[in-house]
Amino acid sequence: MSDLRLAAEQRHEFGKGAARRIRRAGKIPAVLYGHGSDPKHLSLPTVEFARLVRENGRNAVLTLEVTGDKNELALCKEITTHPTKNYIEHVDLLLVKRGEKVTVNVPVVVTGDAAPGTLVAQDANEIQLEVEATHIPEQLELSIQGAEAGTQFHAPDVTLPRGATLQSGEDVLVVNVSEAPTEAEMESEIDTSGAGVVEEASEEQISNE
Repeated sequence: MSDLRLAAEQRHEFGKGAARRIRRAGKIPAVLYGHGSDPKHLSLPTVEFARLVRENGRNAVLTLEVTGDKNELALCKEITTHPTKNYIEHVDLLLVKRGEKVTVNVPVVVTGDAAPGTLVAQDANEIQLEVEATHIPEQLELSIQGAEAGTQFHAPDVTLPRGATLQSGEDVLVVNVSEAPTEAEMESEIDTSGAGVVEEASEEQISNE
């Protein structure tokens, strides 16, 4: 794990008004909790935090350099963004220690090409793992190279890093490979769909009459 350092300041003002003032100053309100300790209310530099998450993923473990306090290792548990303006409103951070394991959701990236004439659908974009906090993978890869129609890949089919344990259910479908529809079948479906619309319109006209 690369050492991702981020300056943090303790904050002593709370509420919506205080949060707005913090954000106007180019910072993000955050709370650090875990290991039975009292929550620490912090402010994080917006640009630096966003860059670290963008470059290292939401499971990035950060070394927080807290002003006037000791450094802490923290995992991003929740990042709340504004629903329409898309800026970060608040961050929840989980206090972690080197060597301990945490439960996280990790993205699954599909690689390779299935057999010709197939249609690939990814049902699950991520699976849940228990893994050492300082060795969380940014992503997991699942190869579907040459997979024939009718092949299904479930959570246990994804290769995990050493020391990681799958927490998602074994029946969680990640990728389904089916037979691709022919051009004639697609045209037939479009025709049938169109006919249904016309038929419904006709019935409505009859009822109005």
